[in-house]
Amino acid sequence: MIEHDVKDINLATAGRYKIEWAESQMPVLNLIRDRFSKERPLAGLRVSACLHVTSETAALVRTMQLGGADIVLCASNPLSTQDEVAASLVANDEIPVYAIKGEDNKTYYEHLNAALDHHPQVTMDDGCDLVSVLHKERESQLGEVVAGTEETTTGVIRLRAMAKDGVLRYPVLAVNDSMTKHFFDNRYGTGQSTVDGIVRATNILLAGRTFVVCGYGWCGRGLASRARGMGANVIVTEIDPLKALEALMDGFQVMPLLEASKRGDIFCTVTGDKNVIDAQHMKVMKDGAVMANSGHFNSEINIPALEAMSVGAPRQMRPFVAQYTTEDGRRLNLLGDGRLINLAAAEGHPAAVMDMSFANQALGLEFMRANAKSLDRDVYTIPEEIDREIARLKLHSMGVEIDTLTEEQAHYLSSWQEGT
Repeated sequence: MIEHDVKDINLATAGRYKIEWAESQMPVLNLIRDRFSKERPLAGLRVSACLHVTSETAALVRTMQLGGADIVLCASNPLSTQDEVAASLVANDEIPVYAIKGEDNKTYYEHLNAALDHHPQVTMDDGCDLVSVLHKERESQLGEVVAGTEETTTGVIRLRAMAKDGVLRYPVLAVNDSMTKHFFDNRYGTGQSTVDGIVRATNILLAGRTFVVCGYGWCGRGLASRARGMGANVIVTEIDPLKALEALMDGFQVMPLLEASKRGDIFCTVTGDKNVIDAQHMKVMKDGAVMANSGHFNSEINIPALEAMSVGAPRQMRPFVAQYTTEDGRRLNLLGDGRLINLAAAEGHPAAVMDMSFANQALGLEFMRANAKSLDRDVYTIPEEIDREIARLKLHSMGVEIDTLTEEQAHYLSSWQEGT
């Protein structure tokens, strides 16, 4: 059997069924797969992918494999792996996978390095950890890499910082920034799956509770909408006046987090920043407050500060609920070790949403292979024509038809001569 490090290879059958279920709800990726299997646009391309190892990711890497790619997969988060899916990719598809749900930090980085031992020509990242290790610790391999793709907001932020500092050594496509990714994945996917993760972890009723959403980007918009749909009273906190104004006009309460901390029952961070919920906020939270994060890294909630203000070790109330008791007797509940709660306690985005996100990855990878030599060492957005084609395919799969411009209308929009 190919090299791998998964929890239990005997889980492969269950994983196969899970992958088949996801693929049945991913019509756009299936259309791309059909073309890839015939044209083989990725033939001979060595790819190292650092992604959440889920059934939807399996559909992507299987598509890339049929397109000719020689691919290795590792996890982009210690708690996001679906062990049965990892086993199936190894046993049924002969794809080397290095991922175990709950792996410690040491194992996580061993797995990153195992993926880089593949000597990739292209990196596929979700959070920029693979790219970061490559640039910091394995510089001798950078000359072998021609391009990369990045899946999430946090990773794009890190990559743009690298490009600004002049240290990024190859072009990277910000898949996250395509409309069919962030508009749907971040809003509809994160909105539903984050609520799903919080409810699965706690089994608490959202209706009538005060739900505080920290950040009103695309993820925050989706989460606030879905929490309100479950009957929660939603407060939004922001640092951007434009987004704060939008949240207010969308009908949500907007206030500083310190004030919201006194009122909230449930808190969820979706910012991509560090120490968003800090000691000052936790000091004024209610007894029984619940804290969760749906940003990529577990840095958005200041866990060391929570530990420092607590008495004794936390109690594991449920599989993903750690309860900390403060000196004044308040109980503060942290979900999923502060990691992505939609993947730590649930299954991440629905397959129908990831269908478009991973269509972007597949077509983005094809684009980068064809165009990398003409690109500078910078971060790029996926071409608009690819974005629109994915949207067209999605509408087609849903049985929806739309209008097209007449020749007269197209001419009118491209001219300036006609007026009132």
